[in-house]
Amino acid sequence: MLQSVTAGRLLAGALSVLILVTFPPLSLQAERGGKTEVMPIQKAAPAAVVIESTGTEQELRKQLRMKNSVAELNLTTVPFSQAPIGSYGFIAPQPLGMALVTQSPDLLLERVAPASNAYEIHKLADGSGMLVGFIGKELIAQVTPATRPHHIRIALYSNPSQTTPYIAAVPLIKLMVDRMPVRLSPKQPDSPVMLDMDLQGTANRKSVPGTQ
Repeated sequence: MLQSVTAGRLLAGALSVLILVTFPPLSLQAERGGKTEVMPIQKAAPAAVVIESTGTEQELRKQLRMKNSVAELNLTTVPFSQAPIGSYGFIAPQPLGMALVTQSPDLLLERVAPASNAYEIHKLADGSGMLVGFIGKELIAQVTPATRPHHIRIALYSNPSQTTPYIAAVPLIKLMVDRMPVRLSPKQPDSPVMLDMDLQGTANRKSVPGTQ
């Protein structure tokens, strides 16, 4: 009786080894390029970044670039999808608004700001995009949480002012925009602009500029 039980256990162990050899774990199959039924893991969107101090616009932009570890583009003009990771560029308000409203698959960045009211775009080390602008103090606590169950409406300004002195970078993948940027002084083409939009709690845009 003892011999039959021992033999049965040995047989079961041998079968287990055979199954593992014949059908390696799903993670190993994936590494080897095999097909699995496991859903792909979606890259988490970056959290918004805010510099909670005030200063000159140049100083604040420098601080945010250091915090996001980005450097100036080495190309004059380049689509976001082709821009090097860890770089930043600029885009004028109108092209930015059109790209976000129409959910265009890419953004055309310039190394030098085409206008004083251009928006800055950061391409992080993981390839995700961040839109840079200025906000009021009341928004800091709302945009900075890494997880947000509901969306919030935010106004992101191209330049700082007395009411919006804090620089912020918000993830492109979480933005839903339904209107174009508005000039604060309609008669001045280079007037600072405001972009009114929803900052989603989750990344659920159908098409995201520059996520390649």
